[in-house]
Amino acid sequence: MLSPDGELYFLGSDVTVQLDTAELSLVFQLPFGSHTRMFLQEVARACPGFDSGTRDPEFHWLSRHRCPKPELDWPMPRGWNSAPGTSPERATIGGGGSNFDISRPDGKGLLVDQSSGGQSKAEHLFTRQNKSKSEITDMVRSSTVTVSDKAHILSMQKFGLRDTIVKSHLLQKEEDYTYIQNFRFFVGTYNVNGQSPKECLRPWLSHGIQAPDVYCVGFQELDLSKEAFFFHDTPKEEEWFKAVSESLHPDAKYAKVKLIRLVGIMLLLYVKQEHAAYISEVAAETVGTGIMGRMGNKGGVAIRFHLHNTSICVVNSHLAAHIEEYERRNQDYKDICSRMQFYQIDPSLPPLTISKHDVILWLGDLNYRIEELDVEKVKKLIEEKAYQTLYEYDQLKIQVAAKTVFEGFTEGELTFQPTYKYDTGSDDWDTSEKCRAPAWCDRVLWKGKNITQLSYQSHMALKTSDHKPVSSVFAIGVRVVNEELYRKTLEEIVHSLDKMENANIPSVSLSRREFCFQNVKYMQLQVESFTIHNGQVPCQFEFISKPDEDSYCKQWLNASPSKGFLLPDSDIEIELELFVNKTTATKLNSGEDKIEDILVLHLDRGKDYFLSVSGNYLPSCFGSPIHTLCYMRQPILDLPLERISELTLMPLQAEDDGSQLERPMEIPKELWMMVDYLYRNAIQQEDLFQQPGLRSEFEHIRDCLDTGMIDNLSASNHSVAEALLLFLESLPEPVICYSTYHNCLECSGNYTVSKQIISTLPTFHKNVFNYLMAFLQELLKNSAKNHLDENILASIFGSLLLRNPAGHQKLEMAEKRKAQEFIHQFLCNPL
Repeated sequence: MLSPDGELYFLGSDVTVQLDTAELSLVFQLPFGSHTRMFLQEVARACPGFDSGTRDPEFHWLSRHRCPKPELDWPMPRGWNSAPGTSPERATIGGGGSNFDISRPDGKGLLVDQSSGGQSKAEHLFTRQNKSKSEITDMVRSSTVTVSDKAHILSMQKFGLRDTIVKSHLLQKEEDYTYIQNFRFFVGTYNVNGQSPKECLRPWLSHGIQAPDVYCVGFQELDLSKEAFFFHDTPKEEEWFKAVSESLHPDAKYAKVKLIRLVGIMLLLYVKQEHAAYISEVAAETVGTGIMGRMGNKGGVAIRFHLHNTSICVVNSHLAAHIEEYERRNQDYKDICSRMQFYQIDPSLPPLTISKHDVILWLGDLNYRIEELDVEKVKKLIEEKAYQTLYEYDQLKIQVAAKTVFEGFTEGELTFQPTYKYDTGSDDWDTSEKCRAPAWCDRVLWKGKNITQLSYQSHMALKTSDHKPVSSVFAIGVRVVNEELYRKTLEEIVHSLDKMENANIPSVSLSRREFCFQNVKYMQLQVESFTIHNGQVPCQFEFISKPDEDSYCKQWLNASPSKGFLLPDSDIEIELELFVNKTTATKLNSGEDKIEDILVLHLDRGKDYFLSVSGNYLPSCFGSPIHTLCYMRQPILDLPLERISELTLMPLQAEDDGSQLERPMEIPKELWMMVDYLYRNAIQQEDLFQQPGLRSEFEHIRDCLDTGMIDNLSASNHSVAEALLLFLESLPEPVICYSTYHNCLECSGNYTVSKQIISTLPTFHKNVFNYLMAFLQELLKNSAKNHLDENILASIFGSLLLRNPAGHQKLEMAEKRKAQEFIHQFLCNPL
């Protein structure tokens, strides 16, 4: 927006428009995107000429939206009716009278939704000036991404096959109408160990470097409190955001493009004022890799965007801790890569993954340690500055060489001493009882073309944390459009399309049409693939739903990609992914569902192709009801399918009617096996139920439970603990039955009434609840060793034992807290 003194304001990441008439004043906040851009262009075209001789439009239709004239304290965004810097509350980014307003009307930081992958961008806004219509129109054009920008083209909704063909040809011929221009990127990472900012960040963010064009700043362990871990709220976000904003390079002005946070992992993206108009298609996502594959104490956050015609993805990750857990770190990395998906504006296009970008910048506390050397040897090599000798024992180097992680990525030479672990407030190595060995935990890697690393260093001056911050500056070659060459290329493409015979019917060939998935197991992915080869006519394909069905396939199946576009004589590989989880396991156990499906592959303007999917599912205790398992005295895989089906379909209320021939067990044997294992081996295990296990070990545990071969069980305590949580999560009827959910929340502060509700549960459910509470109380007796407390256990088990009958909808914070309080009572009082 242009204020009367000509200053340009960026309000967070959205487009804010002020509309003034003689009688009223309105403020609109529009989301960034091509529709907003086109709207502003149309407004500029429609206005009859912005000059003093033109009569103001009256906008009678706005009278119904009339609002009072603003008083002095009306919460207008700062800087609209005053010169820059006149508001004492106004926060600025950059040096010397920066003109980027990052405040909301309510005085809080204008932070975008951190859980969505929505669009966001700092964009030019306009107020009426005494300028000619042509001048204003030129300003609108210069402030938007031109139609020739690839990012803008691909953000538009598709207008049919011809438009899709044009887009595809433009992408193929991109080098014909673009040139490379270098931009300077600052990439920084800092594990702040739950501390608030206590010192200026300029030694890290801006001292001794040229003003970057783009800042990518990542934090880990922003907040280590239990509240942040379980409820995701933290005041530290605003504190560190403000500290970063005040420490950006003083020789430039910056706008915040996006902020994304997952518990303690936060990523900030800023750009220089002059580049803001060329940032587009901004999206952000998070992936938790903590316990049960979803807790956000470990995982990654990412922001993707286009700068001119180059797609860029920035990832900030915090991987599993402890020197021996390198395999878990490898798994965290793979999970982030496979699960991080950015949904595109055009719903007909498949989601983008991290790898589908021209440039990838990966930063964070990767937690890889130095192995095989004792602490004193490591410190001696550091003292001698023998960093290359020490680097030979670096776990990340070893794992990259083995091609288990970061394949295709590059890291600069480590010419600085390890960044972990220091005594807080000093440069001294860890003197605590654990005396951690120094390690290069904090790293920056990259992948892509036209990237040159200009610096890679740590910053010893900052002493807030037990880590030192790390920074890297890059010169990244970005593709910028040459307008004249673009128009020429576009004309050639359109001319060639005009010659095509649109009457031609597309036709493809499939490498196979029948797929058999054998011995499918719970939470174990199976993948089959086939190739589509296109003929001589461009075509769009999509898997479509069969009549009377909502989806093109059953819930346990997925086709990737499920839709797409093929140029003549081209191929694409389609993967059919089969994965049974808690949602689908119960019906497969009971026989109500089978591994059988027919997929319909539809060609636009062409025919349909039918694909057959078949297979068999191995029943599992995971996804089986509690009372069903109590009646299974044998391992589930030793029972006939008919008997499994009969027991799984048995109504809950029929469990005690005496109709069953065999006397049931009091609790499921599988539950007893896991709890007994933990009681014998993990009663003093630190971080139990908070640190995830290995996926391969979960599969081994599942097989031992389903076959009854418990003597063969060999897994880490963390893997067995996670398997127990997954077992409870997979129960189709939770331990505390759905019917009592709301009553439990209402009496969460009254232990006597709470016990009465538990006493009304079906016998097997009541037995399981009491058994689990007794086990958790035993764990708490060893809290001096395992560091567990009632709040941690109540938070973890509250969401598993008490589940909302409404299904998978996100729980309100108040509900989560009440569920925690309900379980908390049983941990602190006699059962």
